[in-house]
Amino acid sequence: MRLLVVEDERGLASALERGLEAEGFAVDVAADGAEGLFLAREHPYDAIVLDIMLPKVNGYVVCSTLRSEGNWTPILMLTAKDGEFDEAEALDGGADDFLSKPFSFVVLLARLRALLRRGVTERPAVLEAGDLRLDPATHRVFRGDSEIVLTAREFSLFELLMRRAGQVLTKRAILAHVWDEDFEGDPNIVEVYIGYLRRKLDAPFGRKAIETLRGVGYRLDPEGG
Repeated sequence: MRLLVVEDERGLASALERGLEAEGFAVDVAADGAEGLFLAREHPYDAIVLDIMLPKVNGYVVCSTLRSEGNWTPILMLTAKDGEFDEAEALDGGADDFLSKPFSFVVLLARLRALLRRGVTERPAVLEAGDLRLDPATHRVFRGDSEIVLTAREFSLFELLMRRAGQVLTKRAILAHVWDEDFEGDPNIVEVYIGYLRRKLDAPFGRKAIETLRGVGYRLDPEGG
């Protein structure tokens, strides 16, 4: 198994290299994001350990660039201690897992082994269905070249529909995912928000992508007929 470690802190990079090699891995080390990006493009690694705060090119850019190029090598991102926003941005940008510094080498090794068992899985950072696109990281939505502004709740509902494109979602399932398992308000709120989405995503473009299956639920038609 060949690993790439992208870490500018020399002591940590060296410790990771020694520890991983002792576990039987072949390890390449890059000291900055530009070098890491170059090596990741040139060699078929089994997994990448990637720090966020790097010289030249930060870890977010390295990760998102590789994903945009169709490189789905599993990435374990190293984030700041208690960096909830770092962790969220890492996952939204296409990372497969994260580990907050300081960390235990035993835990890092276990996380890497889990990623290696899982193997390479294509996981686009941007969701697409027909000419609809949704970027969870930037909270931007497009139909074709037109950007559509959604409220936070509209975005959450549309993201659920995009992630389950072609599948029928019941009103109860939508309430549980977008509102709350214990939601006690009027369940017709789902119909109200479906209407909001249709007025923004379908009507201006002469499309009918969001379907109602009477008595069953709602479905996003990827073709948007």
